[in-house]
Amino acid sequence: MPTLFISDLHLDVARPRIVDQFETFLSGKARAADALYILGDLFEAYIGDDDDAPLNSRVAAALRSLADTGVPMFFIAGNRDFLLGGEYARRAGMALLEDGTVVDLHGVPTLLLHGDTLCTDDAAYQAFRRQVRDPAWQRGFLSQSLSARRAFAAQARDASRAHTSRTDMAIMDVNQGAVERAMRDANVARMIHGHTHRPAIHDFALDGRSAQRIVLGDWYEHGSVLRADADSADLRGLPD
Repeated sequence: MPTLFISDLHLDVARPRIVDQFETFLSGKARAADALYILGDLFEAYIGDDDDAPLNSRVAAALRSLADTGVPMFFIAGNRDFLLGGEYARRAGMALLEDGTVVDLHGVPTLLLHGDTLCTDDAAYQAFRRQVRDPAWQRGFLSQSLSARRAFAAQARDASRAHTSRTDMAIMDVNQGAVERAMRDANVARMIHGHTHRPAIHDFALDGRSAQRIVLGDWYEHGSVLRADADSADLRGLPD
């Protein structure tokens, strides 16, 4: 059976068609998987496990329905849902993984990341990332009311759109040197990540051996899934 990878769904009540497509995926194709990995940005915004938004409960129930069939699910936080914690993961039936986890993918050691740490040329984003990933900042943020956190999330989305609109696309892409350093540190020749919304399979040479970087697609217009088995890695859109 194939192992499935998805990322950057950015689920939001403003995009009900994509939420429906995700539920269809979980109740259909995903049930024939060996495992499902979600590499971040499952939600457009996530403000804490105590958020009582109906969408969060709906998504948790859909994920739990897949987990209850026996398909293992794993989650790596992205830049939009880095506050997704153990309580929500338990409700959804997912296991949390650290960013930069190495897994044995059908005999091939493979480095899994969300991908934002590789965008080292975007200094403004990396500074923001360091701030919001600081445990003290997170404790302070989670101590605020839900309404205050929702307001902050809305402002952060607006700031992100503004930053994207005025920043060169090349700066927001991964840095090849950062890719190679991460792969050397992990002692792997294959990497899978999302974040950049530039789905592709990149083959290159790393220290004299063949290496591969697979970039998952986003779900803004339609779904995107990587199917990997012992023979191949197939990146395709949904529906297919």
